[in-house]
Amino acid sequence: MKQPAYTISIDNKDITSNFDKRLISMQITENRGLDADSISIELDDSDGALELPKRGIEISVSLGWFNDNVILQNIFTIDECEHTGTPDVLSIRGKSANLRDSLNEKREKSYDSTTLYAIVAEIAKRHNLDYRIDKNLGDESITHLDQTNESDASFLTRICNDLNAAATLKNGMLIVFKKGIAKTVNGKDIPTTTITRKLGDQHRFAIADRKAYTGVKAYWIDYRQQKKQQAKATRKPNKTQNQNKQTNDNGVLVGADGNVKILRHTYASKQNAYRAARNEWEKLQRGASQFSINLAEGRPDMYPEMPVEVSGFKKEIDSTLWTITRCTHTLNSATGYTTFVELEIKLQDDEIPLEEQKDK
Repeated sequence: MKQPAYTISIDNKDITSNFDKRLISMQITENRGLDADSISIELDDSDGALELPKRGIEISVSLGWFNDNVILQNIFTIDECEHTGTPDVLSIRGKSANLRDSLNEKREKSYDSTTLYAIVAEIAKRHNLDYRIDKNLGDESITHLDQTNESDASFLTRICNDLNAAATLKNGMLIVFKKGIAKTVNGKDIPTTTITRKLGDQHRFAIADRKAYTGVKAYWIDYRQQKKQQAKATRKPNKTQNQNKQTNDNGVLVGADGNVKILRHTYASKQNAYRAARNEWEKLQRGASQFSINLAEGRPDMYPEMPVEVSGFKKEIDSTLWTITRCTHTLNSATGYTTFVELEIKLQDDEIPLEEQKDK
Protein backbone atom coordinates (compact mmCIF):
# COMPACT_ATOMS: atom_id res chain seq x y z
CA MET A 1 0.00 0.00 0.00
CA LYS A 2 1.34 3.43 -0.98
CA GLN A 3 2.35 5.72 1.86
CA PRO A 4 2.18 9.52 1.64
CA ALA A 5 5.40 11.40 2.30
CA TYR A 6 5.84 15.01 3.32
CA THR A 7 8.38 17.44 4.74
CA ILE A 8 7.82 20.70 6.61
CA SER A 9 10.48 23.32 7.28
CA ILE A 10 10.08 26.62 9.12
CA ASP A 11 12.77 29.26 8.61
CA ASN A 12 14.90 26.62 6.82
CA LYS A 13 14.72 24.24 9.80
CA ASP A 14 13.27 20.78 9.10
CA ILE A 15 10.61 20.10 11.73
CA THR A 16 8.91 17.15 10.01
CA SER A 17 9.65 14.76 12.87
CA ASN A 18 7.91 17.14 15.30
CA PHE A 19 4.73 16.94 13.22
CA ASP A 20 4.53 13.18 12.61
CA LYS A 21 2.42 12.36 15.67
CA ARG A 22 0.60 15.69 15.79
CA LEU A 23 -0.55 16.22 12.19
CA ILE A 24 -4.33 16.09 11.92
CA SER A 25 -4.56 17.51 8.41
CA MET A 26 -2.67 19.57 5.86
CA GLN A 27 -4.31 21.19 2.86
CA ILE A 28 -2.51 22.90 -0.03
CA THR A 29 -4.49 24.80 -2.66
CA GLU A 30 -2.90 25.73 -6.00
CA ASN A 31 -4.70 28.50 -7.86
CA ARG A 32 -4.54 29.88 -11.36
CA GLY A 33 -3.04 33.31 -11.93
CA LEU A 34 -2.12 35.78 -9.20
CA ASP A 35 -4.55 34.29 -6.71
CA ALA A 36 -2.10 33.21 -4.02
CA ASP A 37 -1.64 29.51 -3.33
CA SER A 38 -2.57 28.69 0.26
CA ILE A 39 -1.83 26.19 3.02
CA SER A 40 -3.74 25.15 6.13
CA ILE A 41 -2.26 22.86 8.80
CA GLU A 42 -4.03 21.46 11.86
CA LEU A 43 -1.95 20.03 14.72
CA ASP A 44 -2.90 18.10 17.84
CA ASP A 45 -2.01 20.19 20.90
CA SER A 46 -3.79 18.07 23.50
CA ASP A 47 -0.66 18.14 25.69
CA GLY A 48 -0.34 21.93 25.37
CA ALA A 49 3.32 21.70 24.33
CA LEU A 50 3.08 23.56 20.99
CA GLU A 51 4.08 27.20 20.67
CA LEU A 52 2.30 29.60 18.35
CA PRO A 53 4.56 30.29 15.33
CA LYS A 54 5.33 33.90 14.48
CA ARG A 55 3.40 35.43 11.63
CA GLY A 56 5.45 36.44 8.61
CA ILE A 57 7.93 33.57 8.75
CA GLU A 58 8.32 31.17 5.83
CA ILE A 59 7.15 27.58 5.84
CA SER A 60 8.41 25.24 3.12
CA VAL A 61 6.37 22.14 2.32
CA SER A 62 6.74 19.12 0.05
CA LEU A 63 4.10 16.44 -0.48
CA GLY A 64 4.01 13.20 -2.45
CA TRP A 65 4.43 9.46 -2.04
CA PHE A 66 7.27 7.35 -0.66
CA ASN A 67 9.55 5.99 -3.42
CA ASP A 68 8.04 8.39 -5.98
CA ASN A 69 10.09 11.13 -7.61
CA VAL A 70 7.05 13.33 -8.28
CA ILE A 71 6.46 15.72 -5.39
CA LEU A 72 4.58 18.95 -4.82
CA GLN A 73 6.76 21.74 -3.42
CA ASN A 74 5.87 25.25 -2.36
CA ILE A 75 6.90 28.00 0.04
CA PHE A 76 4.34 29.92 2.08
CA THR A 77 4.32 32.84 4.49
CA ILE A 78 2.42 32.24 7.73
CA ASP A 79 -0.24 34.93 8.09
CA GLU A 80 -2.70 33.43 10.57
CA CYS A 81 -2.68 31.18 13.64
CA GLU A 82 -5.64 29.87 15.59
CA HIS A 83 -5.89 27.80 18.78
CA THR A 84 -9.15 26.01 19.61
CA GLY A 85 -10.27 23.49 22.21
CA THR A 86 -11.19 21.17 23.60
CA PRO A 87 -9.60 19.03 22.27
CA ASP A 88 -6.81 21.54 21.76
CA VAL A 89 -5.88 22.10 18.11
CA LEU A 90 -3.36 24.54 16.65
CA SER A 91 -4.23 25.76 13.14
CA ILE A 92 -1.61 27.44 10.94
CA ARG A 93 -2.53 29.18 7.68
CA GLY A 94 -0.39 30.84 5.05
CA LYS A 95 -0.26 32.22 1.52
CA SER A 96 2.26 31.73 -1.24
CA ALA A 97 5.51 33.44 -0.29
CA ASN A 98 6.02 34.47 -3.92
CA LEU A 99 3.23 37.03 -3.79
CA ARG A 100 5.22 40.10 -2.83
CA ASP A 101 3.53 42.65 -0.56
CA SER A 102 4.79 45.40 -2.85
CA LEU A 103 2.69 44.01 -5.71
CA ASN A 104 -0.42 45.00 -3.77
CA GLU A 105 0.67 48.60 -3.18
CA LYS A 106 -1.48 51.07 -5.13
CA ARG A 107 0.17 53.44 -7.58
CA GLU A 108 -0.55 55.91 -10.40
CA LYS A 109 0.93 55.47 -13.87
CA SER A 110 0.04 55.76 -17.56
CA TYR A 111 1.29 53.59 -20.40
CA ASP A 112 1.26 54.81 -24.01
CA SER A 113 2.25 53.15 -27.29
CA THR A 114 3.89 50.15 -25.67
CA THR A 115 3.67 46.36 -25.57
CA LEU A 116 2.66 43.78 -23.00
CA TYR A 117 6.28 42.63 -22.84
CA ALA A 118 7.47 46.11 -21.89
CA ILE A 119 4.80 46.49 -19.19
CA VAL A 120 5.53 43.09 -17.65
CA ALA A 121 9.27 43.77 -17.73
CA GLU A 122 8.80 47.12 -15.96
CA ILE A 123 6.58 45.62 -13.26
CA ALA A 124 8.93 42.67 -12.70
CA LYS A 125 11.99 44.90 -12.36
CA ARG A 126 10.13 47.18 -9.96
CA HIS A 127 9.65 44.22 -7.61
CA ASN A 128 13.02 42.53 -8.22
CA LEU A 129 11.45 39.58 -10.02
CA ASP A 130 12.61 37.57 -12.98
CA TYR A 131 9.98 37.35 -15.71
CA ARG A 132 8.87 35.24 -18.63
CA ILE A 133 6.13 35.93 -21.18
CA ASP A 134 4.35 33.69 -23.65
CA LYS A 135 5.94 34.34 -27.03
CA ASN A 136 2.48 34.84 -28.56
CA LEU A 137 1.60 37.56 -26.04
CA GLY A 138 4.74 39.66 -25.70
CA ASP A 139 4.18 41.62 -28.92
CA GLU A 140 0.58 42.55 -28.07
CA SER A 141 0.47 46.32 -28.53
CA ILE A 142 -1.03 48.60 -25.89
CA THR A 143 -2.25 51.93 -27.26
CA HIS A 144 -3.05 53.53 -23.91
CA LEU A 145 -3.74 52.28 -20.39
CA ASP A 146 -4.08 54.13 -17.09
CA GLN A 147 -3.18 52.61 -13.75
CA THR A 148 -5.18 54.77 -11.35
CA ASN A 149 -4.98 54.06 -7.62
CA GLU A 150 -4.45 50.43 -8.56
CA SER A 151 -1.88 47.86 -7.44
CA ASP A 152 0.49 46.25 -9.92
CA ALA A 153 -1.12 42.88 -9.18
CA SER A 154 -4.59 44.21 -9.96
CA PHE A 155 -3.40 46.16 -13.01
CA LEU A 156 -1.58 43.18 -14.49
CA THR A 157 -4.58 40.94 -13.85
CA ARG A 158 -6.81 43.44 -15.65
CA ILE A 159 -4.52 43.52 -18.69
CA CYS A 160 -4.32 39.75 -18.78
CA ASN A 161 -8.09 39.41 -18.56
CA ASP A 162 -8.49 41.49 -21.72
CA LEU A 163 -5.96 39.26 -23.50
CA ASN A 164 -7.38 35.92 -22.27
CA ALA A 165 -4.12 35.49 -20.39
CA ALA A 166 -3.05 34.94 -16.80
CA ALA A 167 -0.12 36.00 -14.65
CA THR A 168 1.38 33.96 -11.86
CA LEU A 169 4.37 33.99 -9.53
CA LYS A 170 6.41 30.82 -9.14
CA ASN A 171 9.77 30.63 -7.37
CA GLY A 172 10.43 34.35 -7.70
CA MET A 173 9.50 34.51 -11.39
CA LEU A 174 6.61 36.50 -12.85
CA ILE A 175 5.08 34.38 -15.62
CA VAL A 176 2.46 35.58 -18.12
CA PHE A 177 0.81 32.95 -20.31
CA LYS A 178 -2.20 32.35 -22.55
CA LYS A 179 -5.07 30.92 -20.52
CA GLY A 180 -6.70 27.58 -21.27
CA ILE A 181 -4.62 26.50 -24.27
CA ALA A 182 -2.39 24.03 -22.39
CA LYS A 183 0.93 25.44 -23.55
CA THR A 184 4.01 26.63 -21.68
CA VAL A 185 5.33 30.17 -22.08
CA ASN A 186 7.81 28.71 -24.57
CA GLY A 187 4.99 27.39 -26.73
CA LYS A 188 5.45 23.73 -25.81
CA ASP A 189 2.41 21.57 -25.16
CA ILE A 190 1.64 20.73 -21.53
CA PRO A 191 1.24 16.93 -21.39
CA THR A 192 -2.35 15.74 -21.11
CA THR A 193 -3.22 13.54 -18.15
CA THR A 194 -6.13 11.10 -17.89
CA ILE A 195 -8.66 10.68 -15.10
CA THR A 196 -10.87 7.59 -15.03
CA ARG A 197 -13.92 7.25 -12.85
CA LYS A 198 -12.35 4.51 -10.75
CA LEU A 199 -9.68 6.98 -9.59
CA GLY A 200 -12.24 9.18 -7.84
CA ASP A 201 -14.81 8.73 -5.14
CA GLN A 202 -16.90 11.87 -5.75
CA HIS A 203 -17.52 14.06 -8.78
CA ARG A 204 -19.75 16.92 -9.92
CA PHE A 205 -20.67 18.03 -13.44
CA ALA A 206 -22.74 21.09 -14.37
CA ILE A 207 -23.63 22.27 -17.86
CA ALA A 208 -25.22 25.42 -19.23
CA ASP A 209 -26.31 26.31 -22.76
CA ARG A 210 -23.16 27.30 -24.63
CA LYS A 211 -25.36 28.78 -27.37
CA ALA A 212 -27.27 31.11 -25.03
CA TYR A 213 -25.08 33.92 -26.39
CA THR A 214 -23.95 33.96 -30.00
CA GLY A 215 -21.40 36.67 -29.36
CA VAL A 216 -20.11 39.58 -27.29
CA LYS A 217 -20.15 43.29 -28.14
CA ALA A 218 -17.86 45.96 -26.67
CA TYR A 219 -18.03 49.71 -27.35
CA TRP A 220 -15.14 52.11 -27.85
CA ILE A 221 -14.79 55.86 -28.40
CA ASP A 222 -13.48 57.10 -31.73
CA TYR A 223 -11.99 60.40 -30.63
CA ARG A 224 -11.37 61.49 -34.22
CA GLN A 225 -15.10 61.32 -34.99
CA GLN A 226 -16.25 61.88 -31.37
CA LYS A 227 -18.48 58.87 -31.84
CA LYS A 228 -19.18 55.73 -29.84
CA GLN A 229 -18.30 52.60 -31.83
CA GLN A 230 -18.64 48.87 -31.30
CA ALA A 231 -16.58 45.71 -31.66
CA LYS A 232 -17.94 42.17 -31.59
CA ALA A 233 -16.58 38.69 -31.01
CA THR A 234 -18.89 35.80 -31.92
CA ARG A 235 -18.88 32.08 -32.50
CA LYS A 236 -16.63 31.12 -35.38
CA PRO A 237 -18.85 30.85 -38.45
CA ASN A 238 -19.06 27.96 -40.86
CA LYS A 239 -17.51 28.19 -44.29
CA THR A 240 -20.71 29.50 -45.87
CA GLN A 241 -20.76 32.57 -43.65
CA ASN A 242 -18.87 35.79 -44.12
CA GLN A 243 -16.11 35.41 -41.54
CA ASN A 244 -15.19 39.08 -41.11
CA LYS A 245 -17.19 42.11 -42.04
CA GLN A 246 -17.45 45.79 -41.25
CA THR A 247 -20.79 46.89 -39.77
CA ASN A 248 -22.47 50.05 -40.97
CA ASP A 249 -21.40 51.92 -37.82
CA ASN A 250 -17.74 50.92 -38.26
CA GLY A 251 -17.93 48.25 -35.56
CA VAL A 252 -16.07 44.99 -36.08
CA LEU A 253 -18.19 41.86 -36.38
CA VAL A 254 -16.48 38.47 -36.23
CA GLY A 255 -18.75 35.61 -37.36
CA ALA A 256 -22.55 35.71 -37.30
CA ASP A 257 -24.83 38.08 -35.41
CA GLY A 258 -27.57 36.94 -33.02
CA ASN A 259 -28.10 37.05 -29.27
CA VAL A 260 -25.12 39.24 -28.36
CA LYS A 261 -23.94 40.07 -24.83
CA ILE A 262 -23.06 43.77 -24.42
CA LEU A 263 -20.18 44.80 -22.15
CA ARG A 264 -20.90 47.85 -19.98
CA HIS A 265 -17.43 49.40 -20.08
CA THR A 266 -16.56 51.76 -22.93
CA TYR A 267 -12.97 51.27 -24.12
CA ALA A 268 -10.38 53.79 -25.21
CA SER A 269 -9.62 52.14 -28.55
CA LYS A 270 -11.01 49.70 -31.08
CA GLN A 271 -8.18 47.30 -30.28
CA ASN A 272 -8.97 47.26 -26.55
CA ALA A 273 -12.69 46.81 -27.20
CA TYR A 274 -12.10 43.86 -29.49
CA ARG A 275 -9.77 42.20 -26.99
CA ALA A 276 -12.34 42.59 -24.21
CA ALA A 277 -15.13 41.15 -26.36
CA ARG A 278 -12.94 38.25 -27.45
CA ASN A 279 -11.89 37.47 -23.88
CA GLU A 280 -15.45 37.59 -22.54
CA TRP A 281 -16.59 35.28 -25.35
CA GLU A 282 -13.90 32.73 -24.60
CA LYS A 283 -14.69 32.95 -20.86
CA LEU A 284 -18.37 32.24 -21.56
CA GLN A 285 -17.42 29.20 -23.61
CA ARG A 286 -14.99 27.81 -21.04
CA GLY A 287 -17.43 28.30 -18.19
CA ALA A 288 -20.41 26.70 -19.93
CA SER A 289 -19.51 23.37 -18.35
CA GLN A 290 -17.74 22.71 -15.07
CA PHE A 291 -16.40 19.46 -13.72
CA SER A 292 -14.78 18.57 -10.40
CA ILE A 293 -13.63 15.30 -8.91
CA ASN A 294 -12.05 14.15 -5.67
CA LEU A 295 -9.26 11.68 -6.45
CA ALA A 296 -8.97 8.97 -3.83
CA GLU A 297 -5.20 8.82 -4.40
CA GLY A 298 -3.38 12.14 -4.32
CA ARG A 299 -1.80 13.44 -7.53
CA PRO A 300 1.16 15.74 -6.81
CA ASP A 301 1.84 15.93 -10.57
CA MET A 302 -1.38 17.85 -11.28
CA TYR A 303 -1.45 21.65 -11.43
CA PRO A 304 -3.56 24.49 -12.89
CA GLU A 305 -3.58 24.78 -16.72
CA MET A 306 -2.86 21.06 -17.19
CA PRO A 307 -5.15 19.53 -19.87
CA VAL A 308 -7.18 16.52 -18.80
CA GLU A 309 -9.11 13.77 -20.57
CA VAL A 310 -11.69 11.80 -18.56
CA SER A 311 -13.43 8.46 -19.07
CA GLY A 312 -16.09 6.35 -17.38
CA PHE A 313 -18.58 9.20 -16.93
CA LYS A 314 -21.48 10.43 -19.08
CA LYS A 315 -20.68 10.87 -22.77
CA GLU A 316 -20.99 14.67 -22.46
CA ILE A 317 -18.21 14.59 -19.87
CA ASP A 318 -15.98 12.04 -21.57
CA SER A 319 -16.16 13.79 -24.96
CA THR A 320 -14.91 17.09 -23.53
CA LEU A 321 -11.27 18.10 -23.18
CA TRP A 322 -10.77 19.82 -19.83
CA THR A 323 -8.27 22.23 -18.24
CA ILE A 324 -7.47 22.25 -14.52
CA THR A 325 -8.24 25.59 -12.85
CA ARG A 326 -7.51 24.65 -9.22
CA CYS A 327 -5.95 21.75 -7.31
CA THR A 328 -6.54 21.12 -3.61
CA HIS A 329 -4.21 18.55 -2.04
CA THR A 330 -5.28 17.20 1.36
CA LEU A 331 -3.28 14.99 3.72
CA ASN A 332 -5.53 13.70 6.48
CA SER A 333 -4.76 11.33 9.32
CA ALA A 334 -8.05 9.53 8.67
CA THR A 335 -8.34 9.46 4.84
CA GLY A 336 -4.72 9.73 3.69
CA TYR A 337 -3.59 11.85 0.74
CA THR A 338 -6.28 12.95 -1.74
CA THR A 339 -6.49 15.57 -4.50
CA PHE A 340 -9.58 17.58 -5.45
CA VAL A 341 -9.41 19.05 -8.96
CA GLU A 342 -11.66 21.69 -10.52
CA LEU A 343 -11.81 21.90 -14.30
CA GLU A 344 -13.25 24.00 -17.11
CA ILE A 345 -13.66 23.39 -20.84
CA LYS A 346 -10.52 23.62 -22.95
CA LEU A 347 -11.46 25.51 -26.10
CA GLN A 348 -10.70 23.93 -29.44
CA ASP A 349 -9.31 26.00 -32.31
CA ASP A 350 -12.71 26.23 -34.04
CA GLU A 351 -14.27 27.70 -30.89
CA ILE A 352 -11.82 30.59 -30.51
CA PRO A 353 -12.92 33.87 -32.16
CA LEU A 354 -11.18 34.84 -35.34
CA GLU A 355 -8.63 37.62 -35.18
CA GLU A 356 -9.91 41.08 -35.92
CA GLN A 357 -9.60 42.14 -39.53
CA LYS A 358 -7.43 45.24 -39.81
CA ASP A 359 -8.94 48.44 -41.15
CA LYS A 360 -8.07 49.15 -44.75
